[in-house]
Amino acid sequence: MAGGCVFVDYYAPGARPSYLTRRHLDMQLLALGINHHTAPLDVRERVAILPERLEPQLRSLLLQPDVAEASLLSTCNRTELVVAVGSADSTGALDWFRTVCAGLQQPVDPYLAIFRGPLAARHMFRLAGGLDSLVVGEPQILGQLKESYDLARRVGGVGKWLGRAYQQAFAVAKRIRTDTAIGANPVSVAFAAVTLARQIFGDLAQHSALIIGAGDTAELTLRHLHGQGVKRITIANRTLARAQQLAAPYGAQAVPLTAVPSLLERADIVLSSTNSELPILGKGTVESALKARRRRPMFLVDLAVPRDIEAEVSSLRDVYLYTVDDLRGVVQEGLQSRQAAVGEAERIVDSQVDAFMEWCNAQQAVPLVRALRGGMLRTRDLETERALADLRRGRPPEPVIQRLAHDLTNKLAHGPSVQIRRAGEQGDSALLDAARRLLGFDETQ
Repeated sequence: MAGGCVFVDYYAPGARPSYLTRRHLDMQLLALGINHHTAPLDVRERVAILPERLEPQLRSLLLQPDVAEASLLSTCNRTELVVAVGSADSTGALDWFRTVCAGLQQPVDPYLAIFRGPLAARHMFRLAGGLDSLVVGEPQILGQLKESYDLARRVGGVGKWLGRAYQQAFAVAKRIRTDTAIGANPVSVAFAAVTLARQIFGDLAQHSALIIGAGDTAELTLRHLHGQGVKRITIANRTLARAQQLAAPYGAQAVPLTAVPSLLERADIVLSSTNSELPILGKGTVESALKARRRRPMFLVDLAVPRDIEAEVSSLRDVYLYTVDDLRGVVQEGLQSRQAAVGEAERIVDSQVDAFMEWCNAQQAVPLVRALRGGMLRTRDLETERALADLRRGRPPEPVIQRLAHDLTNKLAHGPSVQIRRAGEQGDSALLDAARRLLGFDETQ
């Protein structure tokens, strides 16, 4: 496709799984969007869809030509959609995504990843299993996928195709967690952030921390900081009740978001993860806190997309500012120990994509099976009614039953017999072989 879109195929020739090398009927599953593999942070944050906008955006996606089913996912690492389309050539979903990204100063196409058919299913399954995450094996993405699925169901975006794909993706994730060691030492960006803080400060027990936000990532961060012995932890959130709920089990302090500027000077470690559309911490606010701290260093981690902390903060002396993309190096350190588990997980994914494609191909036969059974049932009912009419007129049962059997057999066999005879006359061996398989006959029959 023109425009620089990336059509994703992870496999080299000769190493392609069976679902990519064998012929299959049209698959109507399409996944597309941007992620941390294809787009830098400054692009991802401009494309990110805020939680309160997900539902109206999904409803508008479902109105696009040829989009029968749809779901949306927007996290710090990706903004993606999965759709079931009526045609493999449909451009409705792609055009919609381009429109959503119209605010970008440059075309979005160079950052797009597009997955079609079995590769779309594979992408979903890898995503659910944590294999496509910045932190390989992290479990948070599964919860985010379930939220995406629940929203799609709520607005009528889930039908036969997406329903099956999501349920199988969840089953794949469960099997990966159960059958491999990928989750034996769970990691996350929150864990990576706390690990980096420990590298900078050493023992964290004597330091104070400020967590901005009260979502899943904030909760994980709180748990890791508490595990490192940090005693002075403050949680700031727009909704104070949510901050209090999160803080209580750990003995942390809960404050409203408006209190952050006055508390910043006391925080050695600041980790922010909100859904705010605008930055929460600017350069001036951080600079004032540094002066009050008499230049004692501050460690700040911005895990939000769009960013919570202005990028200009990094220019300040005595400030260590990291974004979610900066954590890659920390994350990669623990990847080697999980490589064997990753290989096992990838094999599970491939086998389940095969199973999913078999189900998809089977769906293509449903109308034919339904039509076949309907025709046979109509023939049966017609001949049965004729026989019953004969019996009601007093005709002997035996010849009535014999005629019923004879006429029913002839009518059911007529159509296939004509086509088989014609195939023989035309030398169509492929159709004859297919007929033998369909009818359960071997070569000698």
